[in-house]
Amino acid sequence: MKNPRVKKILIIVGVLAVLGLIGYYVWDSLQDNGPGKGFAGGNGRIEATEIDIATKLAGRVEEIRVDEGDFVEAGQILAIMQTDVLQAQLAEAKAQYQQALTSEASAKAQISLRESDKLAAQATVTQRESELDSIQRRLDRTVVLTKRAVVADQQYDDEVTSMHGAKAAVASAEAQVAVAEAALQTAKAEAVGAQATVKAAQATIDKIEADIKDSTLVAPRSGRIQYRIAQPGEVLGVGGKVLNLVDLSDVYMTFFLPATETGAVRYGSEARIILDAAPDYPVPATITYVASTAQFTPKTVETASEREKLMFRIKAQIDRSLLRKHLEYVKTGLPGMAWVKIDPEAQWPESFAVKSGDK
Repeated sequence: MKNPRVKKILIIVGVLAVLGLIGYYVWDSLQDNGPGKGFAGGNGRIEATEIDIATKLAGRVEEIRVDEGDFVEAGQILAIMQTDVLQAQLAEAKAQYQQALTSEASAKAQISLRESDKLAAQATVTQRESELDSIQRRLDRTVVLTKRAVVADQQYDDEVTSMHGAKAAVASAEAQVAVAEAALQTAKAEAVGAQATVKAAQATIDKIEADIKDSTLVAPRSGRIQYRIAQPGEVLGVGGKVLNLVDLSDVYMTFFLPATETGAVRYGSEARIILDAAPDYPVPATITYVASTAQFTPKTVETASEREKLMFRIKAQIDRSLLRKHLEYVKTGLPGMAWVKIDPEAQWPESFAVKSGDK
């Protein structure tokens, strides 16, 4: 006959085993086993594209026009940085620009003046050449008359002297043309330099005006303000963060699948996201990303069982048009499950059917 104590222990163990088995079946019956064969799923959290609204330049925050949780539209003014220093720099740059314009006008006037000087010098050359030609003809006649003894030799000498003087006058006039030409080229070079100064001054103005424009921080796209990182009066450095914006039109869930199931996942495959907060409302999604390399890799992959441990990251993107209809309900960080159809012939069960209002 068995020991009564041993018998009692066996009975207790048997009762516990039965209770454990019953508990397992109850637990298993309460679990969501997913849509069934032809589908694969993994858990994850709702994520969205986040954008930091930051300063381009160092400065003091003058005003913040939005609070956490506010919905904003693309192009909406969110915050303003102080621009006192930039405004002073802009005034200085505009003054330099006006000065450069004056210098350019003066340089152009000098060109006109030097061109007039050159024309005057060329006219003088023409006049001196005409005088030289006249003296040359008179000298030729005097030579003939001197040979005939009609005029005295002194007159011939005077005519020769006049001719040499006329040639010298022509050479002097031609030299004046060369001087005028050099002065003209110098004036043109100065005008080019003045024009470059004007362009540089205008570029400086454009840069400062761009910096002033960038001191007004606007929403790059529509979304919701998630965090207010800075406060008015704070001094921030270059790239200092002021706000954090969540783009609610770019919402997705990232989950992981083993290699055996990832191979059957295609880009554009249908997916459903079941959130813990709303399990009765499947959210339609599309697979837009499948990692090309495993995220969890054992140190050595030698056996089939080890290869099954390879996990690949999958991204299920929620339809943008659906998001726009329910912006007020979109929240990042919500946990849930993402299911993807890996068998094109498989049909979503009724519990995973998309509600008519969510299509």
